[in-house]
Order: sequence, then C-alpha cells, then structure tokens
Amino acid sequence: MSSRILKLFTLSLCILATAGAQEAPLVFEGALIYPVEGEPIPNGRLVVQNGKVLAIGATADVAVPPNAVVRNVQGKVIIPGLVDTHSHIGDGSGGDRSASMHPEVRILDAIDVRSKSFKKALAGGITTVNVMPGSRHLMSGQTAYLKIRQANTINDMLFCRDPLNDICGGMKMANGTNSIGEKPFPGTRAKSAALVRQLFLKAQEYQSKIAAAQGNPEKMPKRDLEMEALVQVLEGKRIVHHHTHRHDDILTVLRLAKEFGFRVVLHHVSEAWKVAKEIAVAGVGSSIIVLDAPGGKLEATDIRYENGAELEKAGALVAYHTDDGITDSRLFLRSAAFGVRAGMSRTKALEALTISGAKMLDLHDRVGSLKPGKDADFVILSGDPFSVYTHVEETWVEGRKMFDRSNPEDKKYAVGGYDVFRRDAHLDACEGGVE
Repeated sequence: MSSRILKLFTLSLCILATAGAQEAPLVFEGALIYPVEGEPIPNGRLVVQNGKVLAIGATADVAVPPNAVVRNVQGKVIIPGLVDTHSHIGDGSGGDRSASMHPEVRILDAIDVRSKSFKKALAGGITTVNVMPGSRHLMSGQTAYLKIRQANTINDMLFCRDPLNDICGGMKMANGTNSIGEKPFPGTRAKSAALVRQLFLKAQEYQSKIAAAQGNPEKMPKRDLEMEALVQVLEGKRIVHHHTHRHDDILTVLRLAKEFGFRVVLHHVSEAWKVAKEIAVAGVGSSIIVLDAPGGKLEATDIRYENGAELEKAGALVAYHTDDGITDSRLFLRSAAFGVRAGMSRTKALEALTISGAKMLDLHDRVGSLKPGKDADFVILSGDPFSVYTHVEETWVEGRKMFDRSNPEDKKYAVGGYDVFRRDAHLDACEGGVE
C-alpha cells in the first residue's frame, strides 16, 4: 500500500471515529450542576447529544443512554456557557470619522474568526458573545451575535443563517463624552441627542414610504442601507445596545427609547445605582461592567460594585459584560463575584452571567441555561463559581470541547499575560518564516 493510500485510509478512519463520537451521547455525572433555570443539582447528571442538552437532573433520576460515553466529574461544578453581552474580541472595527453615525456599518464584515482572542474568551468560560463596533460614535454600527464555535468563516460563528438578509446582531449607540468631539461629531450632550432624534425622524419617514408602497416595487423608496437598519430598530427587530455612564445620560437614552419606541439595553451604566428605579420602571435591561479604576474616564468615577445589587433590588434585568479588552474575558466570573460581595444574590449574579445576558440578545431560547433542547454550551469549573481560587477547566460549545486547561496549548491562554494571544500570533508568524 502506497504512503498516499495509507494516509487516505487513516484519514477516513479518523473521520468515521469522529462521526461516531458526535452521535454517541456524552454523560457528565457527579458534579454540582447549576442549570440556572432551576435549583442547583448536587450529584447531578448532564446528558448531551448532537449539540443539544438531552437530559439533566440528579444522577439517581436521569438514565444513562445506551452506548453513552460517561465521565465522572465528581467534585466539579458545571454551569451554562457564559454570555458576554458586550465585547470587542475578533479584531474588528466599526465606523470612521466621516460621520458621527454609521447605522449601515456591520462589524461582521471586519471580524477575524481566526483571532486568538476567541480562545482567550473560551478560557474564561464564554461561549456566546455580542461583538461591538467601537464607542467613539453616536452610532457606530451593527453588532454581531456570535457562538464561539470552530470556525473557518464568520458564517460559522453567527447565530443568523444568512448575513445578507437576516438580522445578525443589534445596533451600537453611545452618548456622553465618548461621542463628543470636533466636527462632524457633536460638541455637546444636547446636540448629541438632537442629532439622534433627527436621524430617527428620517427613518420614520422612510418607514412610512415603505408602508405606503404596500409591496409594490415601483412605489418603494430608493434603497438606503442606513434607513433599512434603522427601520429594523424602529420595528423592534434590532435591539439598540447603548453605551452610557452618567445618570443624566442614562435618562436621555430612556427618553429617546420611549419617544421612538425602540428596544434598548443600557451598557456600562456606571451610575445605575443613582437611577435604578427609573431603569426598572422603563422595563429596560442593564448590561453592567466592573472596573477596578475609572482609567481616565471621568464619567465613570462614580461607578460602584453595588450597581448589580441596586438594579436587582429595583427589579430590573441585569447582566454583566467584559468590554474586552477593558476587562479581560478570562476574568468574567470575577465580575459577578464582585457583585455578590457588594450585596447581589448568588442566584441573580449567576443569571447575570448567563440567562439575563441571553435575554438581552433575544437568544434565551437557545443559550443561557441548561435544559433539554437547548444548546449544549457548558463550563466545567474546579469549584465555586464565585471563588477566587476556582479555575475554568473545560469549556464546551454545542457538545464539543473547545477549551481544556489540562492541555498545555490551551492553558497558556488562561494563565499568560493579557496579550498572550498577540504574542502567540507573532511567534506563529516567526515560525512560519523559518519554515
């Protein structure tokens, strides 16, 4: 047998073995499981197959399917894959300085799916992420909701099926000092709000022309990418993810959302504790961040670890995000741990890392909790989710192991410096040059 035929034969065996492994149920038993939508399960059993959760419950109550591959994970903790509602991984970019608002710009057109930053997120237990354009604009463009799967193209990571015609993310907006600057940017907070109102009025006119056409192509207005995206916002199909810090800026966002009827998630909300009641009454979710220091951003100087607790007390939906690289994806669990230490309940803190974020992305029917029929995205931890001593040991996405701390190639993303993935890429390039 020639070496070429032998290689092909070996490859065929590998493919068959992999296919068989995918079809066989995987069982994880003995761990303390936090399904999130349900009470914690001591000595639990999680069964996954074909990328979905097949069954979950106490070991005594859940049967092991025939031909299942069983793993004893006694002493470990299993939680759903984490949902990061605001990140900048993937080395993408958004709008430029030609205008202060770019609703037509799509971050999915700029994401590098081979970026090592995705591996860093997996090392932190993150499986679903909302990747944003930058925040230096009133409207910097369309976000992308991604599942951190093995990917060859951006299509492999998107939740949507058709990036040309489907809505594949939200709309990134901002106010406060980030979007104030020299022309064409507004110079004041009041002018910022006025420009946004003017653009939405224009979008309402475009929306009215579409309605008047009643499907007649000859009567339809000329295609406008900016207006198309904003009509989706007005119709509630595309969620606005709004960067805002100060209490007055937060209330400005709530007024705009009420005036034009769009759905909004508040991001950062450093001063949420000052207006938690108003946020709750508006029925708006808050995706908050934990900062060790304002880092030169004066409007974040009043940020408090109590934000999560205050929003919980007010009855508002609250999630955490990384804003990576403002905070490190690998330390995402730490954000909720700080919330617990500042008075947030453990239950709501874990929800803030999982199902609450999924709700803010309209993805809660697939991710954010462990229940039969949902995606088999989960994290195996060495201990309590909120302990400083706990490590992410494994991260699974749709029933496939995507991070394993026991693998030296994976571990470096968990323990290396903040730019380990960049240095690793540099080394790869150097090794390629030697070859």
